[in-house]
Amino acid sequence: MMNLITATLEANIDGALHLPLSPALRHGKVKVTATVEPAEPHPAEVPVSPLKGFGCLKGKIWMADNFDAPLDDFREYME
Repeated sequence: MMNLITATLEANIDGALHLPLSPALRHGKVKVTATVEPAEPHPAEVPVSPLKGFGCLKGKIWMADNFDAPLDDFREYME
């Protein structure tokens, strides 16, 4: 038995796609043949970060020297 499924899927944060199956196909092995293409053009204004992996942001994040100094706005609450 062969069923044709056409679906537009949204990838999870890890890039995985989850294909819903009919109850008849939920048991045993299923052979899937797929053509993967964007459903709509990728917006040019959304940059795709090439950064990934441990330490990829080294030197990109900093904290001001006075980060933990008391704030003048809350001075009256801290007295």
